Amino acid sequence: MDARSDKNAAPLAVDLDGTLIAGDLLWEGLFLLIRKNPLFLFLVPFWAARGPAALKQAIAARVDIDPASLPYRDTVLSRLRDERAAGRKIILATGTPRKFADAIAAHLGLFDAVMATDGLHNLTAGRKRAALVEAYGDGGFDYAGNSRHDLKVFDAARAAIVVAPDRHAARWQAAHGSETIDAQKPSFKTVLKMLRVHQWLKNSLIAVPMVLSHEYLNMPMLLACALAFVSFSTAASAIYIVNDFFDLALDRKHPSKRNRPFASGVLSMPFGMASVAVLLGISFATAAFLPPLFMAVLATYLVATTAYSLSVKRMLLLDVLMLAFLYTMRLLAGAAATGVDVSFWLLAFSTFFFLSLALVKRFVELRASDLVQGERIAGRGYRAEDQDVIAQAGMASAFSSALVLALYIDSAAVRELYPHPWMVWPLAPIVLYLTMRVWILARRDEMHDDPVVFIIRDWRSQLVAVTGGVMLLIAGWA
Repeated sequence: MDARSDKNAAPLAVDLDGTLIAGDLLWEGLFLLIRKNPLFLFLVPFWAARGPAALKQAIAARVDIDPASLPYRDTVLSRLRDERAAGRKIILATGTPRKFADAIAAHLGLFDAVMATDGLHNLTAGRKRAALVEAYGDGGFDYAGNSRHDLKVFDAARAAIVVAPDRHAARWQAAHGSETIDAQKPSFKTVLKMLRVHQWLKNSLIAVPMVLSHEYLNMPMLLACALAFVSFSTAASAIYIVNDFFDLALDRKHPSKRNRPFASGVLSMPFGMASVAVLLGISFATAAFLPPLFMAVLATYLVATTAYSLSVKRMLLLDVLMLAFLYTMRLLAGAAATGVDVSFWLLAFSTFFFLSLALVKRFVELRASDLVQGERIAGRGYRAEDQDVIAQAGMASAFSSALVLALYIDSAAVRELYPHPWMVWPLAPIVLYLTMRVWILARRDEMHDDPVVFIIRDWRSQLVAVTGGVMLLIAGWA
């Protein structure tokens, strides 16, 4: 019988990256490698100079993937299971290194054979076509793919299934009228989610030094704060994207983080890297209009956040101290942008206040995990039995921040700055209310995994914070 007329007579070959999974294991493996040891980054150009196959093999030899956590396309998986149940031979034909391909094939248990990059031969485009034609004949197989690298294979296949096509594959599909399987397309909301726009509100801390110096009607300072806000926000978004790359495997095991744009595969890593370049360009271009000291603070922030993403976030206690430091750096950035001095009182208060919130974040992560005693939470330096110590340290930090604020309120500096200093006193109990409420809700398992975001969104916290801000303004009204 003619192979082109009998569906089950021809095997179905399926691509991996972008087709069976919504992702690219080369890029994911690269970031796993850098996370394992950043010094490997200096070897990547030498591996790449030997060709794509050598690069892929070098990465695969040093890292492992978790096949169970990958973002498989459910529609494609269902189709493959149905075809196999009908007696059809299913082939995994991929440019991914054999180590990764074999691990995925073993996990799924769907494939009768695996063709993958091995040795010095990168099994993509022409090489993949040649391998499939040699095994099954010209027109003796059907093929599911998604990108320009699959066009030559489509031409040699009996029938093509175009999955979530890029623009090249979409043009080929339109010209040939072949079957297509669409996937979720990224929306504007997806891009905003990638940028973590809601996190930009944290950068309003940049204006605190200006407000506390009573210069909130100073237009040049207001403009400087606005520029600094844009610069820090775009830089922060770039770092969030990079952090998502490093945390892909962990995010995919998390009940909510697995829906993030890169973990779910809705956005591609090349798109993310292009976005990082654009965001950093905007950040540094904006910073160029501010004093050189601001640029130095911004550069320090980028180095610190990168170090946090690569290693510090997995270090016991150092991670929360770094988080508190990163919040305090926003105050320093505001001071550098406007030329306003930052007092010891403000830095001390910021350190204790944000250390308490950082400890809440870790406490919530531990509460949400299913750890047994002695087991560490994934990607962190904490164990199940650390909950009580973290809670005690967090509440102590909360009270310390209120104490620092109370001592500041009773200082000579406040009497000089505020015509009505007694109006400032309620700020101390306001801070205690905010932090203690956060801790109580965390113990009730009613807390968002980011307490700062919770405070920003919670109407009670908003009301209390606005009340404190109004009282501060009234206290300074001459």
